[in-house]
Amino acid sequence: MLMICGEALLDVFQGEPTRTGMALDANVGGSPFNLAVGLARLGQPAAFFGAISTGFAGERLMRALVAEGVDTRAVARTQAPTTLSLVGLDAQGVPSYAFYGEGCADRLVHAADLQRVPTALTLVNLGSYATVVEPVASTQRALVQRERARGAAGALIAYDPNVRLNVEPDLARWRAQLDWMLPRTDLLKISDEDLGLLLPGTTIDAFAARALAAGVRLVAVTRGAQGAVGWNAQGRVAMAPVPVQVVDTVGAGDTFQAALICWLAEHEALTPAAAGALTPAALSAALGFAARAAAITCSRRGADMPRRAELN
Repeated sequence: MLMICGEALLDVFQGEPTRTGMALDANVGGSPFNLAVGLARLGQPAAFFGAISTGFAGERLMRALVAEGVDTRAVARTQAPTTLSLVGLDAQGVPSYAFYGEGCADRLVHAADLQRVPTALTLVNLGSYATVVEPVASTQRALVQRERARGAAGALIAYDPNVRLNVEPDLARWRAQLDWMLPRTDLLKISDEDLGLLLPGTTIDAFAARALAAGVRLVAVTRGAQGAVGWNAQGRVAMAPVPVQVVDTVGAGDTFQAALICWLAEHEALTPAAAGALTPAALSAALGFAARAAAITCSRRGADMPRRAELN
């Protein structure tokens, strides 16, 4: 089982004016939510660990997870409201963002909720703002510690910082989380944009060397239109970008991570030792598979991640 930890929310987009206000278009989302869906669409046994409201918005999130085949047995339900991320245009026509998350369901994951998470896990994935807001951040750390304490029987730990400054603007908290995670992470995926925020002036090669020295087995840095670069103990591999007519890039990073995990699982490399031992040719194939999946997502509106047959 691949356990994806983090937030599930609604992205709410401004619609046309109405007689008494405006229309709103709400879409299920959240980076970890998207990742779980992406893995399920790729035929992987994805599960979701987080808290979701019992209100009508939370019910919609649950229906979406179930419809996509994501295992929801580890989901905690709460009466707290669902987080809303609002996207609209200000008076000058410039995109405007508002985030309503304080006291909402996705933050209210407590230590007692860890009993919902089975011990027979292949992977635990952390990322995005649930790693830096409480109490969910501390609960996720406890899960990582639990798996690390199990030694070779523990899950592979995957991490994508996926910085969201509109939720937590204090970069020191994101840097502290990165520092805590590095020696406890096996598979690290990070965008060059996030790396620039967290460690300005640090080259991708210098960062990869630091991560590998800390114990990370496989590092992948996505670079948007410049492709991606991967490192492990066997060397460095650069992957050229996949040509695509971009509609938008929403969900591209989540798709890349889902597809990278999928490739490792399909090639019996979803263990720390196997990920670190991938040959340059195998690592190139893994990055290429992930890049093709991300390109498909970029070719259509929103976080509409591909299904496995689309990548054959």
